Amino acid sequence: MEKKIVNTRMAPDPIGPYNQAILAGDLLFISGQICIDPSTGVLKNKDIQDETHQVMHNLKAILSEAGMDFTHVVKTSIFITDMNRFTEINEVYGKYFHDYFPARETVQVAALPRMVNVEISMIASK
Repeated sequence: MEKKIVNTRMAPDPIGPYNQAILAGDLLFISGQICIDPSTGVLKNKDIQDETHQVMHNLKAILSEAGMDFTHVVKTSIFITDMNRFTEINEVYGKYFHDYFPARETVQVAALPRMVNVEISMIASK
C-alpha cells in the first residue's frame, strides 16, 4: 500500500517527529491537533470554545489538503484535561458535522502538549 505524507501551511507545523497526516490507500490518519494558530504559531485559547474551534479549523485544513472534508471522517479521538468541560467541547465539535457523526472516544488525560485543554485526532476515508 502506498503511503503519502500530507502537510499544509494552513495547519500548524508538527511540534515533534511526526507529520500532520498520512494518507494510506483511501484512509487519512490525522495526527492530534491542538489550538495553535498556524498563521502566528500562538495558542488560540482565550476560552474552551475558542480553543476547540481552532483545533477543528486545523483539522479542516488538513482534510482539505487531502481533498476531503468532515463528511469523510469515520473516527475521532478527543483528549481533554477536564471531563467537566466535555459538554462545552462537544457543543463546538458537533457544529462541524452536519449529516452524521463519526465514531469517537473521549478520554480525560493528565496533560497535553503546551498545556492546552483539548487535542483531537481523526481518521477519514475517501
